Amino acid sequence: MSTHIDHLVVGAESLSQGVDYVRSCMGVDIPYGGTHEKMGTHNHLMKIGKELFFEIIAINPDMDPPDRPRWFGLDDPAVRQQIAQQPRLLTWVVNTNNLKKLMQQTLLSFGNIEPITRGKLSWDFGLPDDGSLIAAGMLPYPIQWHSDKHPATEMVDLNCRFLSLKIYHPYPEWLQSALATIGAQKLVKIIPLPKNALPYMAASFNTPTGLKTLKSYSATAGGVCPTMR
Repeated sequence: MSTHIDHLVVGAESLSQGVDYVRSCMGVDIPYGGTHEKMGTHNHLMKIGKELFFEIIAINPDMDPPDRPRWFGLDDPAVRQQIAQQPRLLTWVVNTNNLKKLMQQTLLSFGNIEPITRGKLSWDFGLPDDGSLIAAGMLPYPIQWHSDKHPATEMVDLNCRFLSLKIYHPYPEWLQSALATIGAQKLVKIIPLPKNALPYMAASFNTPTGLKTLKSYSATAGGVCPTMR
C-alpha cells in the first residue's frame, strides 16, 4: 500500500469568496471544477504538482441539501462561522492504492468508504458519518481514484507548486502515530506546540508572486490565522 498527498482543501462560504481569497494570497485565479451531487458542493481546482492539486470548495446554493452531512465539516456551525469571515485551509487528502486496507489499519476511525462522482471522475473516499474534519483537519481524509491517470494531470497549471505541509500540534507523538498507521508520517513535518494549544497547519507554495504560506487554525479555534506573506 502506498500513500501520497493528493490535494489540499480550502473551504469558503462561496466559491467567489474563495477565489478572491486565493487570488489575494497566491496571485492566481483558479478555474471552476464542477459539482458534487452527493455532497451538495462545488469547487475550483488547480494543479500544484505532478499528481497533486489545490481545491477551493463551498456549499452549492443551487442544489438541494444532501441526505447526509456534507464533507470537510461544511455543515459544522463552527466551520461555517469561520469561513463566513474568511476562507481557510481546512484539511488535506491522501491518495492510496488500497483504501479498504488503509481504513482497516488506522489508529482511529476514518468513517466509511463513500463512492463519489464528479462528471466523468469517480473515486472512493473515507468519510465520517457526520462529515466532520478528522482530528480538526490535522489528519487527512483518504481517497482512492478510479482511474489510471491522476486527475491533476488534466487540471490547469498556474505555475503554483506545493513545497511543504507543516502541522503544529500539542500532542505530536500521537499525531505521528496516527499518521504512521496510514503510511503518511513522512508526508508532513510535525512541530510541537505547548500542551492544550490549538493545532494548525501551514502549507507553503512557490507562486508567480513568490513564496506564500497559507496558515490555518483548527475548526475550534474561534478564528483564522492570517496568510503569511
